[in-house]
Amino acid sequence: MTNVAGKAYAMNVLTPSNRKFTWINRLLFMIARGLPDRLQGLLGLSLIHFARWVIIKPNQWPDLGQGKQNLSHDYMLFCSNFNGTWDQYIDAFSDGIPNGLNLFWFSATKYPLSVPITPFKTYITHNQVTTDYYYNATPGAAQRDIKTSVKIYAALLKLESAHKTQTPEEFAKTYTAALGDVQMGLGDAGFGPVASLSTERADINRIAYFK
Repeated sequence: MTNVAGKAYAMNVLTPSNRKFTWINRLLFMIARGLPDRLQGLLGLSLIHFARWVIIKPNQWPDLGQGKQNLSHDYMLFCSNFNGTWDQYIDAFSDGIPNGLNLFWFSATKYPLSVPITPFKTYITHNQVTTDYYYNATPGAAQRDIKTSVKIYAALLKLESAHKTQTPEEFAKTYTAALGDVQMGLGDAGFGPVASLSTERADINRIAYFK
């Protein structure tokens, strides 16, 4: 299952959109970039690594040898990387920013709205493109694992500096305080539940390259 690498899942969804209305989507994307506080429901979903919406015009499709395309629609490409399962992600999106999703897919043809969830999941499934190749530099780490690792690294640098100037007694107090701040990130990141036998075999095959 090439959509999965460790704890992360790669999603690509390509939806046909009405050419008469995609300019509204472009405007909405511009507003969203300029007013990020309006996306707190999305930004607050800590399972998301990355999410992007792009409008592709008919004349912007690359020619990879298939010849000129005669397309009657614009297309919106949605790309995202996240932790957890496909269902968890769609559920979180639908619960967190239902109105935002409806705006982002405003021009999409046959879009059923994000609530109720079942038609929305069916729509995403129908338009999702399987990821042929997915590289993840830290397959055993979720987004929070990465954030806590950065915090631990900064704490180690401070401890290194403190060790040079503090007495053993002072440093013991500094070390204890630092340990309390970062202890939530000291566990083993590990891997998430196996999503399929293909994923399990892929994890086993890559073990040799991480030794």
